[in-house]
Amino acid sequence: MAPESASLATPSFDATRRKLIVGVVITTLIAFAIVIISLARGGRPDPPALRAIATLLDGHWQFHTGDDPRWAAPDMDATGWQTIDMTALPGSHDGDVGLPDYVGGWAAHGHRGYHGYAWYRRAVTVPAGHASWVILGPTMVEDGYELYWNGKLLGGSGRLGPHPRLVGTRPLLFALPADAAGTRGVLAVRTYMLARASYSAAGGGMHSTPILAPKPTGIALHRAHWERTIAGYIVDAIEPLAMLALVGLALWCWRRSSHKGFLVFVCIALALVAERRLNNAIVSWTDLESLKTYSWLASVMWVPTMATWVLAWNRWCVRPWRSIDALAVVLAVVGIIGVFVHSAMMTSVCRLGSLALFVVIGARVVRSGPMRGLALVTLAAILAALFGGELFDPIGVPGIWFPFGIGVSRTQYIYAIAIPLLAFLIVRTLDFRGNATTSDSRLLRQPDAA
Repeated sequence: MAPESASLATPSFDATRRKLIVGVVITTLIAFAIVIISLARGGRPDPPALRAIATLLDGHWQFHTGDDPRWAAPDMDATGWQTIDMTALPGSHDGDVGLPDYVGGWAAHGHRGYHGYAWYRRAVTVPAGHASWVILGPTMVEDGYELYWNGKLLGGSGRLGPHPRLVGTRPLLFALPADAAGTRGVLAVRTYMLARASYSAAGGGMHSTPILAPKPTGIALHRAHWERTIAGYIVDAIEPLAMLALVGLALWCWRRSSHKGFLVFVCIALALVAERRLNNAIVSWTDLESLKTYSWLASVMWVPTMATWVLAWNRWCVRPWRSIDALAVVLAVVGIIGVFVHSAMMTSVCRLGSLALFVVIGARVVRSGPMRGLALVTLAAILAALFGGELFDPIGVPGIWFPFGIGVSRTQYIYAIAIPLLAFLIVRTLDFRGNATTSDSRLLRQPDAA
């Protein structure tokens, strides 16, 4: 009777699997459409009519490292301050999101390696003819700032002071005093940069300048800048949601899967990757997470993520090897220690050792793994996402592309391929015949001793 019931269940099983695959395809296409529309909208330049009314406050600024609240005063003697040119080259943009009007920071003006406080000042003439004027804050600052008009604090990004709390810089709008129209004042920007493990040749301070505009124009430009900022990190929001949806799919499939151990660790790995990727959007769109927290998570999260992927793929093979599990855990410990002691050698050992384990697992998949074609392609996509620096940097593959003028990272492209592949693989592990539902647990109880 068992074979007969299994054969009777097969048509229903095949129909369920087809429906799941169709659902994955439709969901993927919808996600792609959302991303493309967002990139296309965000990548548009500021409306020329608005920029014609507004004034980009580029040109010469006075600059001084250090910190003194009196430097915000309009009558402060700035003799001896450095004069720097904040004029952007035509078509310049930052190398991450693609924000326009990009200029080099204080490192490009003789202060490479400096971190901490620095001030920018310049005189600004506010035209008459409009009742209300606003300042659009600089959208690219390392790492936080305060904006002053004639010594009065208008606002800023993050919280400065003895114990600064820095957050991602995003489009901000500041109202000038009601009597500013038709006057000349001093705009001062107090900036703060966190310490870095390494310093770029163009880092530090402002990378774009404020914009002066009548209030209605400023509000419209602010909206356009937000569209660009949202587009810059839309993939970092969509892909983690897709990964969490994969976790739900894996949990739903788990009882009927022939690879229960694989799905357990895949769920953990996907949750870790989703958290790491979503942090990019959180820190760029909100003040919920400080840059210190973001940096700490970025430096640590890759270690358990990589180890969990090794443990997952080791369980895709017919029998997981205990030696691979043990080495994955040891390498993870080495990686964590390397992060905390800032050892590049230990970090490299962890990454290259983990890559070697993946190569061994890939060889096992080719030799004896089920669904070897789909599994191998999916494993290759995961490897490309985890080891982009080791695999692609040496051959000159760019880390970021700019479709529609908005930066999309190499890793984001790879996950866009890996996520649906993994979904197909999870669905393919479904087995409704009853005799395969216990095979994975049986193999887990008797792992290969290699």
